[in-house]
Amino acid sequence: MTCRFGFYAAHEQYDPTRLLDFAVKAERYGFDTVWSSDHFHPWAHTDANSGFAWIWLATAADRTQKVTLGTVTPTLLRYHPGVVAQAFATLNFMYPNRIFLCLATGEAMNEVPLGLPWPPYKERLARLEESLVIIKRLWMENFIDFEGKYYRLRKANLYTKPKTKIPLYVAANGPSAAYLAGKYADGLLTSGRVFDEKFKPELLPALERGARDAERDPSEIERIVHIITSYDEDYDKAVEGCKFWNATMVPGIFNAEVYDPRIIEEKAQSITKEEVIKKRFIVTSEEEAIKKIESYLKFGIREVEFLSTSPNQDKFIKFFGEKVFPYFRSTLRE
Repeated sequence: MTCRFGFYAAHEQYDPTRLLDFAVKAERYGFDTVWSSDHFHPWAHTDANSGFAWIWLATAADRTQKVTLGTVTPTLLRYHPGVVAQAFATLNFMYPNRIFLCLATGEAMNEVPLGLPWPPYKERLARLEESLVIIKRLWMENFIDFEGKYYRLRKANLYTKPKTKIPLYVAANGPSAAYLAGKYADGLLTSGRVFDEKFKPELLPALERGARDAERDPSEIERIVHIITSYDEDYDKAVEGCKFWNATMVPGIFNAEVYDPRIIEEKAQSITKEEVIKKRFIVTSEEEAIKKIESYLKFGIREVEFLSTSPNQDKFIKFFGEKVFPYFRSTLRE
């Protein structure tokens, strides 16, 4: 058994140039993957950023040597799935075996600021399913016709196709999206925020049901967990480092038609320090980090991906690379 470790490049919290430096350093210290957020507006207003993920990915791939890179991208209204397929086919052509794509049902912050409607969840889920079909077909087939409820293709063809297989994942925090991951995707990405309550009783059965319905082996579908992490030797500093992401803990925020970062930030004021401690991965020692990661591995997780909101990103990268990853690489090889 092997386990990969991912670094999440948060365009919301850092400018693109700093994120490039973090990505290069993450590779140097043993991270296997670099994940990029893909939002139009960020999750906060104060000291926020909002770089464009696809441009950044190409530069990050050029600045690194071996890490695999990709985004969590919602294909709703601002992106037609055919354009997403083209973008990632091109990235793969230039950097074969180093590109992945994860699809999601999205947030209002990506659509409404552009004058687009915010669809209900049922429609977003249906769009996700059509997108999975379209993207897979465009990567493999020629001159495609597709007549879906939400998307259409007319003799669509990617003249620059991927050189190698692109892993296609689905982000799921509920059973409906997990079912689609089992039916269509190479992997399921879920959040550490819901993992303890939902993964075994809800997400895993839905994943397996989707795989069975598609006559696939569920054990071959990757299981990936995304956790918001803050490391510092000083516990209170580590807790304080999580503050930027408090909005993602507001009940119902992911489905709400809330898209102004100033309002999102106001809503985040309701999140208490106790809630942060309960939901976030606060780390002050390598023993804590190892214990937490081991708790995921027993559920068959094959990649732990860290959104570090640590007070010092460089210190976080070095700590995990030097103190935590070597333990797992030596243990899992035995």
